[in-house]
Amino acid sequence: MREFELRGDITRAEIEGYKFPLGIEPVSLPAPKQGFTLEYTPGEDGDPDTYAFHVVVSHDRLKPILEDAFELLPEEVVPIVEIGSRDAYRALDVYIGSEPIPTSEFLESWRQFEAILLEDGSIGAGGNAEEPFVEVFLDTWKGLLINVPIGMRREVERLLARHGLREVLETWPQDLERSPEPPSQLREVLVTEDDQSPDLDEILLQLREFWGLELDVDPEVNVDESGRRLGMVLWHAIVLASREGKQSKGAYLTFWATASNLSEMERLVGDYVDARLPEWQVDGFFSVDRVAFDERPDELSDLVPRRSESEIHIASVDEW
Repeated sequence: MREFELRGDITRAEIEGYKFPLGIEPVSLPAPKQGFTLEYTPGEDGDPDTYAFHVVVSHDRLKPILEDAFELLPEEVVPIVEIGSRDAYRALDVYIGSEPIPTSEFLESWRQFEAILLEDGSIGAGGNAEEPFVEVFLDTWKGLLINVPIGMRREVERLLARHGLREVLETWPQDLERSPEPPSQLREVLVTEDDQSPDLDEILLQLREFWGLELDVDPEVNVDESGRRLGMVLWHAIVLASREGKQSKGAYLTFWATASNLSEMERLVGDYVDARLPEWQVDGFFSVDRVAFDERPDELSDLVPRRSESEIHIASVDEW
């Protein structure tokens, strides 16, 4: 895969001196109040009491503040990525590291992908640690969350003061969600010249590998964002595969199936490959998402909406 490249044909939006990331285009947005808000959270289940700082600054001021905030992290950190989801039943996919990694390794990968993490409006990333209980996270709007034990409050306040930031009552107006118009829209920031140009899915795949990320869902339970059980639904999966003993040969295996949860979907795919495509070895899931029945492909136009059994409906191989 080639290295990613940011587009040079789009102009950074600016309102009253506040510069936006390239991936966010304001529609009916006022300028935010630059500074930070502070919220106290009492600890539960053995967790410490914490203060959450939410920092909003113009994009040209963000990077040095973020670099100083990373200095608060201890020697090991659990990486976190949030990204807009294609899944029909949730808006956001959250990936969390399966175990802590050295903070130096986390930061090495961060610097490799920093340009896209700072500019793309559909992805947020950061890391947290337990000893001390510290989190540094850059959200999709490129607001910076710094969560620390109460004993570190003054340290963070001094850090932010060095960058000319003070506490404010609010940054973005609280009534933005009630606006009659969408306050902003996302736009693509990556150069996509051809099929070999890396897209956000491929960047996420690399971050998953570097940081040991796993999707933060219960694979045995199939619910929507409100917790409503969904039962059997339609799934779409793209699987990375290789030929046994031939490292230069690979393929994307694409599946449409009905399954009752993520674990069952993964089992269906594994069993299908073993039985029908024995020349291929599954290396991992590139993506796996639930699909609204009305969004099914034309090849499944005769599929009945309510099904009681799990089944692979369509399988295809795109070899390279």
